[in-house]
Amino acid sequence: MKNEFFKGHGLGNDYIAVDPRQLGFKLTPRIIRAVCDRNWGVGSDGILALAPSTKADFGLRIYNPDGSEAEKSGNGLRIFGRYLYATRQTRKRVFSVETKGGIVQMELHLDGHGDPASATVEMGRATFKPEALPCNLKVAELIQQPIEAAGHKLRFTGVSVGNPHCVVWKEKGQEWSREELLALGPQLEHHPFFPKRINVQLAVPVGPKAIYILIWERGAGETLASGSSSCAAASAAVRLGLVKSPVTVKAPGGNLHITVGADFDLTMKGPVAEVARGAFSPSFIRTLGA
Repeated sequence: MKNEFFKGHGLGNDYIAVDPRQLGFKLTPRIIRAVCDRNWGVGSDGILALAPSTKADFGLRIYNPDGSEAEKSGNGLRIFGRYLYATRQTRKRVFSVETKGGIVQMELHLDGHGDPASATVEMGRATFKPEALPCNLKVAELIQQPIEAAGHKLRFTGVSVGNPHCVVWKEKGQEWSREELLALGPQLEHHPFFPKRINVQLAVPVGPKAIYILIWERGAGETLASGSSSCAAASAAVRLGLVKSPVTVKAPGGNLHITVGADFDLTMKGPVAEVARGAFSPSFIRTLGA
């Protein structure tokens, strides 16, 4: 057992990528939490696990740092693409990946050193139907629906891009604070409207083709950037007529570029970086079994 891992980030949103067949332990929720712990483990916003697929070139399972499983992650997909190329599991620059949130097509863009420095991912189609999230409101679409959290009366637009999102807007010229994110994020994530919890974006338009978001990820909490959150917020902004496509989505970690098609098909382009490769030590693996 090699017990090797690859660590990368997309705009500060970091993941560990592994091939479970090479691990001397199983990725149970308890072990995922231990590996992702930033004090006692390797530390990350989640784990990307190579999986078999009969429908795409590669399969991917995505685990949140609380041990739960995510359907899709835009930053995770870009990191996964770089992992596959860097570890020579593919020399293709265009390939497909099957996630629990659907099959995506990915193209890697190499820099002058031959490394995949960015990637374009076809993220699927956005829908605002409540059953897609799921959300238990009895409405045709989740467009600016009222919701209460942390003592605030808000309106949200609910979007599924293969995983569920709750986008809350302020008007152009206003700002969201980190304190508001920390107060609203966990309450919205666990709101009774969303039986399987939800990702949260606090958003504001900042130009005719640009928005700014703060992100609270289901199972991870505050994050610097998120590809699927950027796709959800961009599609909501276009649906509400706040901006036009293509949309630059600005977040604390940096910018992603999202193209929203006429039928709300989504294409994401953004940077990806490798941080480290290594192996879990025998002593650490022993603690996982303790």
